[in-house]
Amino acid sequence: MAIRVAIAGGALLVAELLAQSLGHERDLEVVSVVSRYHKLVEAVDHSGAQVALIDPDKIDGDWAAATGEIRKTLPTCGVALSVDTATRPLVNRALKAGALSVVPKSAGLRRLVESVRGVASGQLVMDPRLLSNAGAAECGPLTDREADVLRLTASGASVKEMEGQLYLSAGTIRNLASAAIKKLDARNRYDAVRIASERCWI
Repeated sequence: MAIRVAIAGGALLVAELLAQSLGHERDLEVVSVVSRYHKLVEAVDHSGAQVALIDPDKIDGDWAAATGEIRKTLPTCGVALSVDTATRPLVNRALKAGALSVVPKSAGLRRLVESVRGVASGQLVMDPRLLSNAGAAECGPLTDREADVLRLTASGASVKEMEGQLYLSAGTIRNLASAAIKKLDARNRYDAVRIASERCWI
């Protein structure tokens, strides 16, 4: 019986191409492709997907919350992340949320396919080098939300876009940015992004 996979990615065309690639594997069946995390939770619930594959760099919403909700709604569904860069904070956050795999996109399609198969059987599938970083200092002096604001700042997101992705008010986002700037002794939020990136806190 084929492993049922639900995919979530903000760039729908890219997600559909990924679905097509996975669909060529005889033991994999993509049952849903969505661009918003709450739709992924619904899709997993309705389709009985065994693996939810999330691109946290692109998906609209909080991927960690989605991972937690999926694990709560359908414990038999494993979660795998396909990421641009597997940073220490991201890997730690993924493990805490309940994800079983974090696959850098540079690893290629075969590695992703292997991860999906492993996650479907409940295995933790992770590059040992990434696991060795787990448990190290995550965001330094920053709170998770402050780090989130800096990550989105680094991606070029506006305050309005951050409101939609973090579900926070503009005032709260500005306060978080100011707190991060002060903690890092930065000149502005872009300088704070530079400092936090250099220290692997975002």
